Amino acid sequence: MQVGMIGLGRMGANMTSRLMRGGHECVVHDNAPASVERLAAQGATGAATLQDFVAKLARPRAIWLMVPAAVVDSALATLTPLLEPGDIVIDGGNSYYRDDIRRASELRARGLHYVDVGTSGGIAGFDRGYCLMIGGETETVQHLSPLFATLAPGAGEHAPTPGRAPGASTADQGYLHCGPHGAGHFVKMVHNGIEYGLMAAYAEGLNILRGANIGKRSHDIDAETTPLRDPTLYQYDMNLPEITELWRRGSVIGSWLLDLTATALAADPDLSDFQGRVSDSGEGRWTLQAAIDEGVPAPVLSSAVYARFSSRGEADFSNRVLSALRHQFGGHAEKKS
Repeated sequence: MQVGMIGLGRMGANMTSRLMRGGHECVVHDNAPASVERLAAQGATGAATLQDFVAKLARPRAIWLMVPAAVVDSALATLTPLLEPGDIVIDGGNSYYRDDIRRASELRARGLHYVDVGTSGGIAGFDRGYCLMIGGETETVQHLSPLFATLAPGAGEHAPTPGRAPGASTADQGYLHCGPHGAGHFVKMVHNGIEYGLMAAYAEGLNILRGANIGKRSHDIDAETTPLRDPTLYQYDMNLPEITELWRRGSVIGSWLLDLTATALAADPDLSDFQGRVSDSGEGRWTLQAAIDEGVPAPVLSSAVYARFSSRGEADFSNRVLSALRHQFGGHAEKKS
């Protein structure tokens, strides 16, 4: 099947390579000519301009956008005037599902089809495959199914879920039509909210293990420092790389995220190349908004989102307020780090 890919960054380039390996014909475009040249060297058809890109695609065109959510609207504004009724636009980035509903309506007025595809797999997706969460019209999604089947990991070595009939849907192949426009990115939004919580749980647990030798350290003895009641209970020098390696084998908390944690700690047990500033691209916030609208409690996910804000220094002023209040009501002097 022929497909056009716009956006050849970390995800788009690898997805294009996987599609070509699966026998699909790919036409590619990116603002960086070198990215286009790299894919062309692998067998893709490169296009220097959007006009050339569209001209090289057979109708009905299938065009996959792998660009940041913030630039999807501007990309569509340039692209859609070049398209013809029946063409399909796929947004595989991390767009807000509410934007999908609006965009689908706008494109429908032009006779165009829109499909939202939440894509999980990261930079390892070329080898592992991509988990695809899809929203859109049933007929359009079915038309694109050869692309989804190639990008997805397939059943692999995963045993069938007990009580579930094998082949009941495409879910056991790693892709699923989740519902109408926006459903794919809604599922991906919640997926990423859960991801925030899982990552935070690993991080917090490992930090507790790292501090298990606190009884060996010297401590200030003053009115501002809570004393450690029994230092003999905290005399453990934990080997975090070995513990995470251990947990990967037979533990109920095993996961790909744990595999990645073990890899990072094996390379650098102190993680000295990282400062701990954790960005968020929006999905965690949107998940919390959905939880509020639905009246569904999500304390773990909300804590994980707020922890990311704190990591970027967004709690600095509130911490200064706390320190000032302690000084005001109790004359407590702020301890200097």
